[in-house]
Amino acid sequence: MKKDVESTIKRAQRFQTILIAEGILVGAAAGIVVLLYRTALGYADIWLRYILEFAETSAALTAVWFAVLAVIAFVTARLVDWEPMISGSGIPQLEGEIGGKLDPVWWKVVIAKFTGGFFCMLGGLALGREGPSIQLGVMSGQGISRILSRGKTEERYLMTCGASAGLAAAFHAPLAGVMFALEELHKGFSTSLLISVMTASVTADYISSHIMGLDPVFRFQLEQTLPQNYYWMILVLGVILGLMGALYNKVMLKAQELYKRPKFLNETTRLMIAFSAAGVLGLCMPSVLGSGGDLIVALTDKEMVLKVAIITFLVKFLFSAVSFGSGAPGGIFFPLLILGAMVGGIFSMTGTEIFGLDPMYMNNFVLLAMAGFFTAIVRAPITGIILLFEMSGSVSQMLSLALVSVLHMSLQLW
Repeated sequence: MKKDVESTIKRAQRFQTILIAEGILVGAAAGIVVLLYRTALGYADIWLRYILEFAETSAALTAVWFAVLAVIAFVTARLVDWEPMISGSGIPQLEGEIGGKLDPVWWKVVIAKFTGGFFCMLGGLALGREGPSIQLGVMSGQGISRILSRGKTEERYLMTCGASAGLAAAFHAPLAGVMFALEELHKGFSTSLLISVMTASVTADYISSHIMGLDPVFRFQLEQTLPQNYYWMILVLGVILGLMGALYNKVMLKAQELYKRPKFLNETTRLMIAFSAAGVLGLCMPSVLGSGGDLIVALTDKEMVLKVAIITFLVKFLFSAVSFGSGAPGGIFFPLLILGAMVGGIFSMTGTEIFGLDPMYMNNFVLLAMAGFFTAIVRAPITGIILLFEMSGSVSQMLSLALVSVLHMSLQLW
């Protein structure tokens, strides 16, 4: 008994050091899992492009592809039935897990989320990698905790470390990973937690960037810092994004409600609808499939005119609702950043025609709209600001990013 008490006291005295070591361990585990996940999604995206090229060549191949989509929907539904915790982005489940209200089998979640996310990307659903990456990170943290037989309090710390590591590895954004884990999931911090979370985030980002490279996720140039005489346009954009964010949340909830209302719809038939919609759009408008990274390139390289941008935004918006509302395992962060970018592009194109805005500032408004739309929906302004400057590789827009984010929070409080 005396030895047990002494070992407990000694461990408490070295708790911060232990958490740092465990943060490195969790960061390494989460970094490897998310790196493999990103690689798998990359291959799924490439294969989808090849498949669509072949499917367009004949009606028979098109029919075969729709049959394959039906099989993918069935398999994905079975994965959700096997482990219901993988449905959707996984963020609400994580809050329950870290809060001690849910206790999933960590390895089942890892296997099912990884496989389900791969199939959703292969099928072309408008879902992102960040929610699943965060969930995979949290489950990696829980797995490490269970293997090391840690207590509940320490397990919460390690799961928070995993969330930070998952976002960092997914987006090459270690600081945003730290802020999201503390601001959105843990909802508080201590010195011990902050150090361990930062350690996990940096470790995961190092592993991921060592293989994927150090380039930011969004590779578009900001030619100049937005002059302050255009800041009144930021205020107008902020109001628009606030309204669009409220609409986005209502549409997503309505989509989930519509899927659940008919009694004949179950997990399989809901996913059948989403994958069938992806099949149709793959033939007539493939640019809206997947997370939508190519849309950012077309927009910021000035390859998209106003009319095309508006149509693309509307289709992408509705398809995102169809994809997410089905309960498919996938995230919404990346798609909503794409939608925000489209709003910023449409706003700046309109401003160029009506107010004489210099076209060189279009990319500035694209970046601002991404941050504003993220804040309006996720309600994590600090995370949004840090995430966007890490993902774009630009720190010159901090004042304008802060302005649009603060405006959103003010509108929400009002």
